[in-house]
Amino acid sequence: MPGVPATFSIGPVSITPATVLAPMAGVTDTVFRRLIRAQGGCGLLMTEFTSSHGIVHSQRTKKSTKAKRYLFFEPDEHPISAQLFGSDPPIMAEAARICEDLGFDAVDINFGCPVNKVVKCNGGSGLLRDLPLVEKLLREVRAAIHIPLTMKFRAGWNDRELVHLEMGRIAEDCGLQAVALHPRTREQGYAGRADWARIGELKAAIRLPVIGNGDILTPEDACRMIEQTGCDAVMIGRTASSNPWIFRQIQEYAATGSCWQPEEHDRHQIMRTYYGMLCDHQAPDTVGKMKQFATYFTHGVRNGSKLRAAIYQSTEAARILDLVDEFFLEPATAAA
Repeated sequence: MPGVPATFSIGPVSITPATVLAPMAGVTDTVFRRLIRAQGGCGLLMTEFTSSHGIVHSQRTKKSTKAKRYLFFEPDEHPISAQLFGSDPPIMAEAARICEDLGFDAVDINFGCPVNKVVKCNGGSGLLRDLPLVEKLLREVRAAIHIPLTMKFRAGWNDRELVHLEMGRIAEDCGLQAVALHPRTREQGYAGRADWARIGELKAAIRLPVIGNGDILTPEDACRMIEQTGCDAVMIGRTASSNPWIFRQIQEYAATGSCWQPEEHDRHQIMRTYYGMLCDHQAPDTVGKMKQFATYFTHGVRNGSKLRAAIYQSTEAARILDLVDEFFLEPATAAA
């Protein structure tokens, strides 16, 4: 079975290895991205998907907004791409210029989000029903920036309205440097199976690098997607939330056919590290993030529900750090 490629390029930007952290709302902020980078094996980081209108409004008013916070990144996060959503071409072009000025290595446009409040505004996967607008938007953004432009999209609105091949051709015609396909439809949401055959169809239809996304739960899945579709890179989303070592595992598995598996003390350390980074970052939602990631990081941990329950009831970051230490160190203390 062929492994995940050692590298691929998005225009002049080399991505090594050929793995990408998917943009995830409420997850891929600067703290989580740096945690992922520190574990090794992730070639490209992406921001949370960010409103183009929010970015432009923040720039024009000089106010600190949620959109502006989403675009904060540290120097050690390169290469990093800013992901934008919206449906107004001039606004999207201006937002992309702002991202270029901020030092991002690339800009990505979201045509995949299935969430109702985004779709109702004709953003995300809502635009899959208006391909002329997709083309207009891409052309204006491509003309506005010098850094690479990519896009992430779903296969279509539903199984009767598949547009992944048309979207790929539009991207190629508009001068994009790569595309990422999540082969579910908007109607599917995150249910059912991601039909990898659609990724293969897209790869065969266009010359651009194709990044495959969807249902990669293990390193074996990543290699199998490459084998079955011929895609140039893999993008990991929800799996990385509960297994931040997945990129390291993919790299090891591709090289040797086996990979390291985390033990209980590794989960203790990753929670301790991430929670400490949150405290250092001094974000206003630190305690909320701790509770959110308790769900992810205790996945598969024996008696993890007890730790989650205790964390959910806590209101102070310091107390949550103590609870994590008490939970993981208690068995060792008892054994001694």
